[in-house]
Amino acid sequence: MEAFKKLTGIVAPVDRVNVDTDAIIPKQFLKRIERTGFGQFLFYEWRFDEAGNDNAAFEMNKPRYQGASVLISRANFGCGSSREHAPWAIMDYGFRVVIAPSYADIFYNNCFKNGILPIKLSESQVDELFNRTAEHEGYSLTVDLENNKLSDEYGLTISFELDEHRRQFLLQGLDDIGLTLKHADEIAAYEERHAAKLFS
Repeated sequence: MEAFKKLTGIVAPVDRVNVDTDAIIPKQFLKRIERTGFGQFLFYEWRFDEAGNDNAAFEMNKPRYQGASVLISRANFGCGSSREHAPWAIMDYGFRVVIAPSYADIFYNNCFKNGILPIKLSESQVDELFNRTAEHEGYSLTVDLENNKLSDEYGLTISFELDEHRRQFLLQGLDDIGLTLKHADEIAAYEERHAAKLFS
């Protein structure tokens, strides 16, 4: 998994509460067995009309948000079923950061396991980001995980809190398996000692 330390990227808004995992990646696209390729289906029923054409009314389809790597949304983002495909689709589309006031627990945990930084801010702070995103075309944020800060070129600085264990997962580019493998020598030594006791 790629380590995350600092990123500057365009911000794209999805101004809706209770964005569930079926809206993030609809169930008909869950048949793929790889983790990749889901980005094309992200927010599928909002991004496209019934004929499969771009829905011009959906925020993310506007040219100003193309190439975005920071997603902002509203409360209870990632609710619904526990499908891990939701963070896969977000990551595959190109987002490395999601900012919202709150998240569904399973989605929140899955983000860290897949290299996505989910940041929790207050409702008023998220409002401010929505306002700035609307006001400035090509609005971007710098996300500094080493110092737990967000900033923009207009003087905004916001500190955010993150569990240190999860923060280290991202800073070091580790998932659960990667974290375990960091202790491979200690595990091997323990197994060797344990085996020696069993057969002594």
